Amino acid sequence: MDMHLRGRSALITGASKGIGFSIASLLADEGCHLHLAARSQDDLQAARQRILERADVRVQVHAVDLSQRGCAAQLALRCGDVDILVNNAGSTPRGTLEEIDDERWRAAFDLKVFGYIDMCRHFFARMKARRSGVIVNILGNGGERVDAGYIAGAACNASLMAFTRALGGTSGDFGVRVVGVNPGPVATERLVGLMRKEAQTRLGHAERWAELGRGFPLGRAASVDEIAATVVLLTSDRSSYTTGTIVTIDGGMANRGSLI
Repeated sequence: MDMHLRGRSALITGASKGIGFSIASLLADEGCHLHLAARSQDDLQAARQRILERADVRVQVHAVDLSQRGCAAQLALRCGDVDILVNNAGSTPRGTLEEIDDERWRAAFDLKVFGYIDMCRHFFARMKARRSGVIVNILGNGGERVDAGYIAGAACNASLMAFTRALGGTSGDFGVRVVGVNPGPVATERLVGLMRKEAQTRLGHAERWAELGRGFPLGRAASVDEIAATVVLLTSDRSSYTTGTIVTIDGGMANRGSLI
């Protein structure tokens, strides 16, 4: 299906790996010119090369730490008037209230919560002025299926869910759509690496890591492309009546009474 995105421009944060890289790749396949942002210049250059090998688009990279004040404003100046913003940079630590210290709480909120808010502030203003644009915030189902063992994730994601709904509820009045995506477990490089280590410990062989996913809904984690494909649809005019809402992609996990 042609998403009619050819010639548009997109900025994706956390774009060098995982979900962010997959989103960037699929947008490139649709003909979008890209700005990729992440912390590591080397990882960004590697991601840029992989995308250029598959698509005839322009790809610019921006090494930036969006947890630092002022960096979102600088990125907005460098990228200009993009048509699509995908906020994806950020991770939150696992642990209980007692296990997560002050520094890790603040680091999580600075990057994910305030990082997303700062990016939205700067790019929404530009989109509002020209009366067009789409913002997609990649959140996480930890904001819906709250867990005391992942309390930072619950707090960060629930906060951003409310923020996304509030902004997207009226953004359409100015020609701008704002939506959120809540992935559940996703087979990113990071998750697979953790599962490989656990499989080596529990099952005696790292290559048996997929067996550990049998407790997930549908017996597996989602692929990064399954998340990215939904994001591409949401950025397109084929989803032009979608704003102020959260799309959850977790195999039904948030609505299950138990995973056992």
